[in-house]
Amino acid sequence: MDYRKLGPSGAVVTAYCLGTMTFGAEADEAESHRLLDEYFAWGGNFIDTADVYSAGRSEEIIGNWLKARPTEARQAVIATKGRFPMGGGPNDIGLSRRHLNQALNDSLHRLGVEHIDLYQMHAWDALTPIEETLRFLDDAVSAGKIGYYGFSNYVGWHIAKAVEIAKARGYTRPVTLQPQYNLLVRDIELEIVAACQDAGIGLLPWSPLGGGWLTGKYKRDQMPTGATRLGENPNRGSESYAARNAQERTWAIIATVEEIAKARGVSMAQVALAWTAARPAVTSVILGARTPGQLADNLGAAELTLSGAEMDRLNEISAPQPSDYPYGKGGTNQRHRKIEGGR
Repeated sequence: MDYRKLGPSGAVVTAYCLGTMTFGAEADEAESHRLLDEYFAWGGNFIDTADVYSAGRSEEIIGNWLKARPTEARQAVIATKGRFPMGGGPNDIGLSRRHLNQALNDSLHRLGVEHIDLYQMHAWDALTPIEETLRFLDDAVSAGKIGYYGFSNYVGWHIAKAVEIAKARGYTRPVTLQPQYNLLVRDIELEIVAACQDAGIGLLPWSPLGGGWLTGKYKRDQMPTGATRLGENPNRGSESYAARNAQERTWAIIATVEEIAKARGVSMAQVALAWTAARPAVTSVILGARTPGQLADNLGAAELTLSGAEMDRLNEISAPQPSDYPYGKGGTNQRHRKIEGGR
């Protein structure tokens, strides 16, 4: 069991978090409860959801499980999110005090709890002053409705601005950021990771398996079919088959993951997850399993520690490929200097 602090807070969570975006959509209530049972039987204690997951149904399913499992509920660290629309009106979206107040109260009701451990802003809101959002969150902590708060899908300057305003105003500070992060998608390392490290914020990576790509289920130049996410929708967002299939980097990374997995006698998913969990600033990796079998395999990553040589191979083959400036060598060289002087 690998326990880690929830960012800079005093709360403790397991290194692998159970993501519940599938609850109410790809998994019905009975199947979702089996996933929760298996995760807690393994020793997990961290559940991540959001109000928009299945239009609130994910939170309701978790709430029913918490009510039926009081022993597990006492140990559970619950995280949810607000920001995206839960209605059609102009105030049914965003990070305004008005919307967040309604969204938080609705999440508390669906989850059947009086307190949410981690309340996350699901995305940046350019229309709402950040001061308004931060003041609401500070008030929510003071009122005992939430323990901590964090962000999701923020970029570097969003994080820096929010943290510095919170410090200047004496507000409670954020503890986590939830970004997309995996061997195929490492661009957050160009600036976002550094912003989080500077602020002492912990990372909660989502899509650590790259939408299933890193499990080896997709083959080169073979359009996926069947009961997989890309089989059902080959053009699904950033996981789109055509775009990734066309990149040589994709298949080089997958081949390296497969080689290491075969050599260690583990699944490709376990290698990809172990790499993510070992990255700097990572607090807990969010697992998005659709079935108990997938979850059991994913949780096996907790027993896998990659060697330095294996990490180096994966880091090298998957390294981000920015242009020379400002994130390539031309720019990064200017952000460091030798202590003895000279260029």
